[in-house]
Amino acid sequence: MEISGREKMYRLTSKQILALALISALFAGLLVAIYDRYGKEPVSNAKSEPTAAPTVTISNPSVVSEEQNNIEIYRAVSPSVVNITSTTYVQDFFDVYPREGTGSGSIIDADGHILTNYHVIENAQKLDVALADNSHYPARIVGVDPDNDLAVIKINVPRSKLNAVKLGNSGSLQVGQKVLAIGNPFGLNQTLTTGVISGLGRPLRAPNGRLIENVIQTDASINPGNSGGPLLNSRGEVIGINSAIFTPSGGSVGVGFAVPVDTAKKLIPDLIAYGRARRPWLGIRSYEVNARLADALELPVAEGLLVTEVIRGGSADQAGIRGGNIPTNVRGLYVGGDVITKIDGQPIRNQDDLTHVLNNKKPGDVVSVEVIRNGRRMTLSMKLQEKPARYN
Repeated sequence: MEISGREKMYRLTSKQILALALISALFAGLLVAIYDRYGKEPVSNAKSEPTAAPTVTISNPSVVSEEQNNIEIYRAVSPSVVNITSTTYVQDFFDVYPREGTGSGSIIDADGHILTNYHVIENAQKLDVALADNSHYPARIVGVDPDNDLAVIKINVPRSKLNAVKLGNSGSLQVGQKVLAIGNPFGLNQTLTTGVISGLGRPLRAPNGRLIENVIQTDASINPGNSGGPLLNSRGEVIGINSAIFTPSGGSVGVGFAVPVDTAKKLIPDLIAYGRARRPWLGIRSYEVNARLADALELPVAEGLLVTEVIRGGSADQAGIRGGNIPTNVRGLYVGGDVITKIDGQPIRNQDDLTHVLNNKKPGDVVSVEVIRNGRRMTLSMKLQEKPARYN
């Protein structure tokens, strides 16, 4: 059969077919290589970092009802409040058994740091933190400040489970201002109570006896288990750390106290970085002068701090302050030393006055110290050193 010229153009020999197949295969391989090199999405070996939990918006409290404000604050802040269980192992004559205590805390950053009271975790050998979703994690102590009853602990959890509180300011608070407390009273987790600021500038003794200044008093119900939890303003900002109650019965009678957040904000960086609060000290042991002691020792003043001992190498030692060298029948009381009466012009009548002055100083500051030595007034210059950890 005759084949036209046009049909001949499409008639291929077996060699031509084989050559065409080889060329096609090479071309396809080249395309695959090009796609592998340039066409795929880049793949990172690093694990993707989960994002923090989304925050809930709190409306301007002036444009919503008080009820709505309470609801919004609770929804926004309660995920940031944790329940802390501390375990201490106690040994009696027969056995070793665990003793548990509970408290509250606030997540303060995406690294899992939690702010609470020192007395919540004091002497703890084991710490368990329960988040708002009832998941539990072990915690470790990062830093403590017994003088202000504050501590920072840490949990290791995915950032997606952490929702940090917002730290506000406590310097401009007013009596009558609305406040809210979230905590775990009597183990009832995520409990909200409300009230007002009942007083400001209250003095409060820390468990170690040191004076905590400018404490906030509130009538918002605070009970055992609330300690370490946040006291909030109507914008959902932390203004205090609930720490203590006055009660004749063991329960809330409407007189609660919170450490001001400005104190906590000043201490948190040190607690995280150094495990303690870096603060200045004089490097002395002293005895409060009163009228009776002044008469007995024939001192020209009835108030001040009688220096009984100067710590070698400390601030007072380098400034030339003298300690006592005459023993008395009172244990630890040596007389004959300087009497400190003023620091930077502020009267020093007792240990609380000294604490107040040093709270506004930092290591490295130079202060003038007025003393009475052998009946004569003298003013000495002193460079404040950091208080060694062994004296905390």
